[in-house]
Amino acid sequence: MESLRLSSSSDKNKNDEVEYESGFGNSFESEAIPNSLPRGQNSPLICPYALYAEQISGTSFTSPRKLNQRSWLYRIKPSVTHEPFKPRLPANERLVSEFDKTNSCTNPTQLRWRPVEIPHTPTDFIDGLYTVCGAGSSFLRHGFAIHMYAANKSMDDCAFCNADGDFLIVPQKGRLSIKTECGRLEVRPGEIVVLPQGFRFAVSLPDGPSRGYVAEIFGAHFQLPDLGPLGANGLAAPRDFLVPKAWFESDSRPGFTIVQKFGGELFTARQDFSPFNVVAWHGNYVPYKYDLSKFCPYNTVLIDHGDPSINTVLTAPTDKPGVALLDFVIFPPRWLVAEHTFRPPYYHRNCMSEFMGLIYGEYEAKADGFLPGGASLHNCMTPHGPDTKTYEATIARGNEAGPHKLTDTMSFMFESCLIPRVCQWALESPAVDHDYYRCWIGLQSHFRSQETGSESNQSSQPDTTQVIARSNFAPWDKWLNVEAMVPKGLNASFLGVVAWLS
Repeated sequence: MESLRLSSSSDKNKNDEVEYESGFGNSFESEAIPNSLPRGQNSPLICPYALYAEQISGTSFTSPRKLNQRSWLYRIKPSVTHEPFKPRLPANERLVSEFDKTNSCTNPTQLRWRPVEIPHTPTDFIDGLYTVCGAGSSFLRHGFAIHMYAANKSMDDCAFCNADGDFLIVPQKGRLSIKTECGRLEVRPGEIVVLPQGFRFAVSLPDGPSRGYVAEIFGAHFQLPDLGPLGANGLAAPRDFLVPKAWFESDSRPGFTIVQKFGGELFTARQDFSPFNVVAWHGNYVPYKYDLSKFCPYNTVLIDHGDPSINTVLTAPTDKPGVALLDFVIFPPRWLVAEHTFRPPYYHRNCMSEFMGLIYGEYEAKADGFLPGGASLHNCMTPHGPDTKTYEATIARGNEAGPHKLTDTMSFMFESCLIPRVCQWALESPAVDHDYYRCWIGLQSHFRSQETGSESNQSSQPDTTQVIARSNFAPWDKWLNVEAMVPKGLNASFLGVVAWLS
C-alpha cells in the first residue's frame, strides 16, 4: 500500500499556481499526487494512499445518463467526520429559500437599486450574502433565489456548503479566491463561477472589499443552451469553461467549522480537519468558472434588434421546452449595424421576469442611473425599455447612423419563468432608487396623423372622410352616413354645409 507524505504534499500544494482542466459537462479526472486515483473501479477495498472513497451525487441515481451528474472524491478523511449540526448564531436573517407572504411580497413596479455600500464592520461572504427576490421553494426542489453580497473579510477556519441549490456567482468588485473540494478557483470581475449544490467552499478576498451578485437555482443544474439554426459553434464554447485541478490541505485544523445552508437557514458543525483534503477525484459534477470576454455574440446584420435570448450563456431548463427556470444572459461589447432600426433594446412587456446587473461600463438602454454594482427588477408583464435620454439620442441620430461598437461594458440578466417575490429588506434598502420611474416620464408623444401630418395632441379640422352625422340627427344618426350620400367628385364644401346644419 502506498503511503501519503502529508506534510510535504500539503506544503507543495500551497505554493502551486492555480491550474485548470477545460470543458463543460465532461467526465474529468484529476490527481494532486500521481496514481492516487483507483484504476478500474470507484471504491476498492483499500484506495491508493489509504484514501477514503466518497461519492457526491448532483442528480438522482436513476436520472437519464445524459443528465446524470456525480463525482468520486478520494480524501484523507471522509466528510461525515464532524460533530452534530446546530443552528448558527448569530443567524443571517436575510437569507430566504422558501418564498411566501411571511418573508417577501409581490410588487409589479419597476425596481432599481444603487450599488450597496461595502460594510464597515468585518463581514465575510457568508454574512455579506442577502436575498433580494425569488420564487418557489428549496424544499420542493423548484424555484430560484437572487442574492447579492458585499464583504470585506476572507472566510477564516470555516467552509460554506449550500444544500439548497447551485450558486452562480457574478463578482462585480474585487477578485474571489475560492477553495473547493475539487481544487482552487480564482475568479475576477468579468468572470463567473458556478458552485454546485452540496460542495464545500471557502471564499478569500485577495483584493480586499468585494461585491457581486448570486443566482441560486433549486432542483436543477445549469447547462449550455441549444444552438439551433446557429449551428455547431458560437455563444459560450464548452472549451472555455474551466474546472479546478485536484489540490488538497492535510494539516490538522481543530475547531474548523462547516456552515451549511439548509432550507434557507444556517447550521454549523465542527471538525478537526480541512474539508479541502481531496487528493484526487473524477466525475462530471464539479465547480467551474467562465470568462465572459470569451463569449461569441451574435447580432442582427440588417434590420431590427434581436431578442436577448441570443446572448444566453447558461440555462436551467424546466420540463416545458424552451421555458427556463433561470437563464443567465449577458450584454457584452459588440457591433451594432442594423439599418433603419431602433438599435437599443425595444420597449417590452415579458411573461418572463428580468433581474439585471451591471458589472462595468454603461448599459446601452439606460443613459443615467444604472450603475456598476446596481440592479433592476422588471417583473412579469411590467413594462420596461430605454430611458428618455437613450430614446431621444437614438432618434436624433436618424437612419444615417453608421456601424457603432459598444465597448467597455458588461451587463447581465437573470431571467425566469417564475414570478419573484421581493424581500422586504430589499424594498426598504437605502439603495432603492425611488425615482427610477422618472427615467421614462419624459417620453413624449411623437405621433403624427398619416393624412394631415398634425400631431395627435393638437386640435385639427374634422376629417371629412368620416361619418359626420351628430346628435342633432337623432334618431337618424344611428344609420345616416352623409359621406355615402355625397356624389363622387363633389368637393368638401358641401360636406361643410351639412356639418353646419347638424
